[in-house]
Amino acid sequence: MSVLVVIPARFASTRYPGKPLVTLTGATGQSKTLIQRSWEAAVAAKGVDRVVVATDDDRIRDASEAFGAEVIMTSEACANGTERCADALSHIDEEPEIVVNLQGDAPLTPPWFVEDLVSAIQNAPDADVATPVLRCDGRALNGFLADRKAGRVGGTTAVFSNEKTAMYFSKEVIPFTGSSYADHVPTPVFHHVGVYAYRASALRAYTAFPVGPLETLEGLEQLRFMENGQKVLCVEVDGKGRAFWELNNPEDAPRIEAMLLEMGQP
Repeated sequence: MSVLVVIPARFASTRYPGKPLVTLTGATGQSKTLIQRSWEAAVAAKGVDRVVVATDDDRIRDASEAFGAEVIMTSEACANGTERCADALSHIDEEPEIVVNLQGDAPLTPPWFVEDLVSAIQNAPDADVATPVLRCDGRALNGFLADRKAGRVGGTTAVFSNEKTAMYFSKEVIPFTGSSYADHVPTPVFHHVGVYAYRASALRAYTAFPVGPLETLEGLEQLRFMENGQKVLCVEVDGKGRAFWELNNPEDAPRIEAMLLEMGQP
């Protein structure tokens, strides 16, 4: 089963313009752009046949090609990463069976997240989309709550059924816990990791679906699948003690650099 990883990246981010070209310094003092670190995370995953950067910006294209990435130029009209992945798919001659969307703001994504995700959707023929969720410890949950208290949009949380079918995703912290947790204590809150695996047919169908009120309110692209009756499988992944955070705001950059240093990542 062929697997294509697409890294959607745009320069004109509303919250953080130019985000893909922001540099992050690792443990060895080496600075790399966010898009390069995301690409390196993608190529480290086993079982992936091809990795491409999908963008509409010449600056991102030039920077990506400079470190050796394959780039597909997509439409400026793409409203989100899923639409950009669908656009990139239309430029692929030999259609893959699984398309993985590794969003360009998640440089700390461990390769086994992608590997576990692909394995899960391959073994769930009734799932249209699969996405990883990571149980928060107290440290992560407290970070989410601090972001919301400060008025920042931090990570996304997810709730799902006993069968692991997604029930809802939100930029608010759900479910409500009503209590605090020590740093390394597991909590009932799951961090939605910004990676998706789609069946090619589901990805093609996505752009024809209408944008619903939940997607509009939350600003979360995956809700379009759910609002149109598509099954989204939540795949619980194991962080194996590794820190994970996405670059959503300028304030996240030093946090991610601290995590790179902590993990000894170059």
